[in-house]
Amino acid sequence: MTAGLNVALTPLRFLDRSATIYPNRTACVDGPRRITFEEMRQDALRLAGALQRRGLRPGARVGMLAANSYEALLAQFAVPLAGGVLVPINTRLAPAEVRYICDHADIGILFGEQDLILACRRTLGSAGLVDTFVLIHNEDGSQPQPQFPDSGVVTTFDDFIAGGDEGNGGDADVRLTFTVVDEDAAIAINYTSGTTGRPKGVVYTHRGAYLAALGMVMTHNYTRDTVYLWTLPMFHCSGWCTGWAAMAATSTQIALRAVRGPEIWRLIDDEGVSSLCGAPAVLATIVGSDDAHPVTNLSIATAGAPPSPTVISACEDLGIDVIHVYGLTETYGPTVACAPQPEWSALSTAERATLKSRQGLAMVTSEEVRVVEQVAKNAPQDVTLVDVPPDGETMGEVVMRGNIVMREYFHNPDATAEAFLGGWFHSGDLAMKHPDGYIQVLDRAKDVVISGGENISTIEVEQAIISHPSVADVSVIGVPDDTWGEALRAYVVLSPGVEPDATLEQAVIDHCRGLIAGYKVPRDYRVIEELPRTSTGKVRKNVLRDEAGSENQGENPPGARRGPEE
Repeated sequence: MTAGLNVALTPLRFLDRSATIYPNRTACVDGPRRITFEEMRQDALRLAGALQRRGLRPGARVGMLAANSYEALLAQFAVPLAGGVLVPINTRLAPAEVRYICDHADIGILFGEQDLILACRRTLGSAGLVDTFVLIHNEDGSQPQPQFPDSGVVTTFDDFIAGGDEGNGGDADVRLTFTVVDEDAAIAINYTSGTTGRPKGVVYTHRGAYLAALGMVMTHNYTRDTVYLWTLPMFHCSGWCTGWAAMAATSTQIALRAVRGPEIWRLIDDEGVSSLCGAPAVLATIVGSDDAHPVTNLSIATAGAPPSPTVISACEDLGIDVIHVYGLTETYGPTVACAPQPEWSALSTAERATLKSRQGLAMVTSEEVRVVEQVAKNAPQDVTLVDVPPDGETMGEVVMRGNIVMREYFHNPDATAEAFLGGWFHSGDLAMKHPDGYIQVLDRAKDVVISGGENISTIEVEQAIISHPSVADVSVIGVPDDTWGEALRAYVVLSPGVEPDATLEQAVIDHCRGLIAGYKVPRDYRVIEELPRTSTGKVRKNVLRDEAGSENQGENPPGARRGPEE
């Protein structure tokens, strides 16, 4: 094939194509707003033009601090259309955490909801970060007005987008096109949850996003008749690339700003929702709602933690098809899916749920996913990866490579090199491989806890807790939770003279809330005399997990007593 005939891959093409084929079909629903594909294409051109007129340079980063909304979805197309790189920011982060990301990514323009912008403005302003804040529309479709306008630093989305001449960029002689020159250029940077210290910026490319989106289309059977409901946050792994995927299939997307059972069921009934993604907690919310009822055309992709057989059974009883997928921020979201086998239909619900809780096999656009043991040679960088036998017992680390593995960690070459030792990306997840090739994750290296689909660093949580003057020592683990997949439990050694009571527990919770995001703050505390440690001083978290498991089975864990909540 002649090299000159190759065209750089980019998901921008999906919006242009959908608007050309189905200009008047509904592309997005956000509260009372209904936007057609053609209207979305024109909005993307106007927003891209406005960004360029504001001086956006090729490769410059633009932040989005917002719940699921039309503007958050539009930015996935408009920012790269302008040559920029979108940085979706977790709305649950504390202002100090948002400040770190804006500083590290050098974000000059930040879009967001008014309350989130107000919460962060003082912190960002004191650090001299972010030149322009842009307020997106409210859930009811209204446009909030700046409460403290000053020299045009805060503006509305409507006013901002009005500055972009339809179809033109910063130069009136240059037409914006839904193409790119370099498919390996960055399209987005998604920050990890800081599970090994500071969060790392994961660089997604146009090529990777294009292929990850097509993988989602094929795995979940998206078509022009699909109505996709955004219960998964758009800021999480660029929404698993689902915004680009649904656009590729010309599906309708519905933005949902808060996961509430009654509203989800209203949209299922009134809008014909046929597909959604979310953590097991979302599944529990759906099946546990008073409005739950049998359906005939609803598929849910779940990840973040293995869904419990109880939740899967409840979904199946309602006619909901559950697809378990697995991936990381570094793999554009899902890279593995638990493809159901025809013979599973003859099994009992419990047996089928056990099989569905496995992570599965590589998706069509993913390369082989291996479970390996790492054998060091002459130097730390010189390693050989040896596959574990597919016996369903031997544990190793999950490693990946291919088109939907990140390009790099932004401005972090050392972490990038470490992540790709041996030529494969190291997930840090420990798993086994079954004889049928399906992998099953057993534990997470470095004690990461996944609660409600969020990765939480126990180290970060421990540092927040131990900074309270009444705490002398602490260790945090994850324990099984039917709603969140895992919940945080803190084993606490109190300072001399301190006695546990209800006010102390609340004081520790309030203290931690000022340091870390609310979802990272434990609600479950156990006061113990001392933590079990190795001879080198390392906490033996396996002992704490075993004790927690014994407690769940009705046994009294040795050396521990109930915390202040009793």
